[in-house]
Amino acid sequence: MSIHLQRQISKLKEMILSMGTLTEEAVAKATRAIETRDPLLAKQVIDGDSEIDLMEIDVEEECLHTLALHQPVALDLRYVVAVLKINNDLERIADLAVNVAEKVTFLRQVSAPVAANFELPGMAKSVRAMLKQSLDALVNIDPELAEQVRAADDHVDLVHKEMYRVVEQNIRAEPEKVEALVNLLGVSRNLERIADHAVNIAEDVIYLAKGDILRHSRPHPLRNDAAS
Repeated sequence: MSIHLQRQISKLKEMILSMGTLTEEAVAKATRAIETRDPLLAKQVIDGDSEIDLMEIDVEEECLHTLALHQPVALDLRYVVAVLKINNDLERIADLAVNVAEKVTFLRQVSAPVAANFELPGMAKSVRAMLKQSLDALVNIDPELAEQVRAADDHVDLVHKEMYRVVEQNIRAEPEKVEALVNLLGVSRNLERIADHAVNIAEDVIYLAKGDILRHSRPHPLRNDAAS
């Protein structure tokens, strides 16, 4: 690797990790805002999204610059490609964190007994852990840790599936609260999607480390149940 390419790869690493830190903070704030029903914290997430959007553009342009000027090969090429894909996943995670934060206004109307029927705090904790592990795997190019993220996704999928059943039961019991209950389900759906993007990042780390492309290679438990 030339010294110029080495510097460029180091720059990309610094940029994507900075974006990852901001995205991780956005998810943490959004989930905390939901748990505490804190509209000011939710507003911080919403207002901070534009910075992450701008970072996504900067990272993409830097990747394209690297490809055009340095024409990397082998591991260096895989790194640039992985950063391009992870960049997109991080931006989508930040958007989903905004979606979660926007639900705070509706969820402030949910009574404590109704909210207690949902496993959102535990689900949020699992999702935050998956995102952190996927970024740690990226920092250390650790495919084993990345595999742990992939394995953890099944639990989040099953919790989200259970949310549908709980929402249905609560709507039948208290139809006047349908709007709040649907918004609770929306939070669950956005958390499940954040977990999916964390898995995408983990799979890109495995691609970076081993050259294996794993996207779309796993059966989805929700689709399997629907087909059976």
